[in-house]
Amino acid sequence: MTHVVLESCIRCKYTDCVDVCPVDCFREGPNFLTIDPDECIDCAVCIPECPVNAILPEEDVPADQVAFIKLNADLAKNWPSITKRKSPLPDADDWKDRKDKLSELIR
Repeated sequence: MTHVVLESCIRCKYTDCVDVCPVDCFREGPNFLTIDPDECIDCAVCIPECPVNAILPEEDVPADQVAFIKLNADLAKNWPSITKRKSPLPDADDWKDRKDKLSELIR
């Protein structure tokens, strides 16, 4: 199994999770992070680091977020690896508690 970055990451892109990943499985897009399922070792150290609770094990992804399993895998193929923490997006705090952000995803 792998871990999945969910919708709550969109337009926030906190990167606390990146610092703790032992295998550098995170990929960075313009306003979202993904986890490369081929690289993730299912260690779960990233989960408590995310301030918006955007990371879950694949088997725990809620029904309304299941599309993010495939989305992570697809986007990870084309996005570059991120291995060090960066500042979140400038308006991350304004977006962190919003729902239904999929339309905001920049691919």
